Amino acid sequence: MGLIHMGNDRISRKIETAIAQGVFPGAVLLCAKNQKILFHESYGEADIFEKKKMTKDSIFDLASLTKPLATTLALSRLIEKDQVFPDQKIGSILEEFKTFPKADITIDMLLRHTSGFPAHRDYFKKIINANENPRQSLRHLLVCEELVNKIGENQVYSDLGFMILSWIIEKISCQRLDRFVAKQIYFPLEIDDLFFLETGLKNKKFILYQQKIVAGRQCPWRNRLLVGEVDDDNAWAAGGIEGHAGLFGNTGAIYKLCCEILNALQSKPTRVLRSDIIKTFALKKNHHDMVAGFDTPLKVNSSAGRYFSKSSIGHLGFTGTSFWIDPETSVIIIFLTNRVHPLRSNEGIKQFRPQIHDLIYSELI
Repeated sequence: MGLIHMGNDRISRKIETAIAQGVFPGAVLLCAKNQKILFHESYGEADIFEKKKMTKDSIFDLASLTKPLATTLALSRLIEKDQVFPDQKIGSILEEFKTFPKADITIDMLLRHTSGFPAHRDYFKKIINANENPRQSLRHLLVCEELVNKIGENQVYSDLGFMILSWIIEKISCQRLDRFVAKQIYFPLEIDDLFFLETGLKNKKFILYQQKIVAGRQCPWRNRLLVGEVDDDNAWAAGGIEGHAGLFGNTGAIYKLCCEILNALQSKPTRVLRSDIIKTFALKKNHHDMVAGFDTPLKVNSSAGRYFSKSSIGHLGFTGTSFWIDPETSVIIIFLTNRVHPLRSNEGIKQFRPQIHDLIYSELI
């Protein structure tokens, strides 16, 4: 136990030093092996202006963790129910795409970022000035968007593809993404602290969690500090509930979900996810780094550090969030920070992430 305690001290000092150097104002770290939590601590401040301390149950804007932890898992349920299949073309689901070449893009291509769509577009500038419903405005822009690569060839990480996936989920299930994923995934796993917050609505979730929500950036065009509002401009403008961003949550909730994903990867009993589907999602295709809905560790300069196995899956979030799952060692590491608070321009976490993951492996695993 003494060695573990010393390791904990080294990890804590590493994070506290990063806070002192301005890498991020605060953080929560959870590490587990064999589904036993080895380390779970909070550091620094959740709001530098109110001097609010970070806690282990602090709620973060998870940013792109929405892609694997909401959109991808929702699709896995639809595939399990035979309501959609990975090679299905989007033109067969969304009639708006039928007259465009994009009709031949498949679900799997969207999940694996090989659809040909660009990485990002500042749609919010058009959405906030449009007369139509914000979500309809976004979807019109997606239909009209020009592809930047041939369909199914190059892998380009794309928010746009996951916006379309949330549209597909809604079309097939007749439920909005947030409601579908809560009913199909989170509630059966008894996960309460993963949810979306609709733009402009002070709903029950916001009221319940308001004191736990971590402050985000000072947004120059919304003219306010973001607390309980998704950082992603396009997601916010479209209503706060999108396939690429909008999910809020804490380390404990993510850990429960990661345990279910780990069980699926290891062909162990699961409660809601079907093992064969998740394992197929986690397979690489055409030597690409990203798998269906998840990222994998890069061979060089990976944000996961040097020790996660090549079969590991995880994801990063723009706001300073990440999780990694290693089915070979049964290791789960969830690291949530508020690095965009108060400014997005703070990118010191890029150097810090691999360092903390390597330290965790050397001290605890």
